[in-house]
Amino acid sequence: MTTLVIAEHDNQSLKADTAKVVACAQAIGADVDVLVVGANCAAAASEAAKLNGVSKVLVADADAYAHGLADNLGELISGIGADYSHILASASSLGKDVLPRVAALLDVAQLSEVVEVKSDDTFVRPVYAGNAMETVQSLDAKKVMTVRSSAFDAVASDGNAELVTLDTVIESQVSFESQSLTESERPELGNAAVIVSGGRALASSENFAILEALADKLGGALGASRAAVDAGFVPNDLQVGQTGKIVAPDLYIAVGISGAIQHLAGMKDSKVIVAINKDPEAPIFQVADYGLEADLFDAIPALTKLV
Repeated sequence: MTTLVIAEHDNQSLKADTAKVVACAQAIGADVDVLVVGANCAAAASEAAKLNGVSKVLVADADAYAHGLADNLGELISGIGADYSHILASASSLGKDVLPRVAALLDVAQLSEVVEVKSDDTFVRPVYAGNAMETVQSLDAKKVMTVRSSAFDAVASDGNAELVTLDTVIESQVSFESQSLTESERPELGNAAVIVSGGRALASSENFAILEALADKLGGALGASRAAVDAGFVPNDLQVGQTGKIVAPDLYIAVGISGAIQHLAGMKDSKVIVAINKDPEAPIFQVADYGLEADLFDAIPALTKLV
């Protein structure tokens, strides 16, 4: 019994989620291999080889895999999957795009958003926006799973796995046109240790500047509720919640966020939650470790000065 983990990377460096998915794979109790697929991705493969507990790193390096398109990645992974009992990926955009295709090609049911491993065929996943946990048992011979990486601690990087080059190149039937990337000096939202998140109470995109100042002082990332995103205050790649990013930083500061169930589903696993809201009845206070009933336009500048 061996588990295959699909690596997340940008063709240059490995994303932190991969080390967390490897931790999930180790909890299954099988040997762990990692698949790195991309173009000119040798550096990412070398990082994957250092992950503790990884036996082999399979490297598929070709121009055909440069953009992470799901059609040829799904075909490649399903072909390799014949040798594995479990296939895991982070519940990211890539994982949610590729693994359903893999499951369909292998004719098995996919398990989504796994947060706990009970045994090699029994897993826990959230339902009803995280208000309940469902324990499911898979009777399929192969388990194809997306993993909520925020539920697992990353493995250390002190290993020395074998690198194995794959010669298989599958051309995509999809034409890649372009992509637009948001560049920021702040940490990536999904991997940040500190997140300062704002809601509709900020009232405008200009007012998010006070949160940016606090986030920069704390060396953290900027986040937002869906209400703030829908209002056009910030781009949707900053959205935290059930339909945004699922995060679990060491510190989550929720500013002017009421605490709708969909938002709580995306951040309630944070180690420490601080809520700042002038409404004492705001649901966010029910999950907060520390709460401050105050006007955010007074509290945030004062807090920033103290940092």
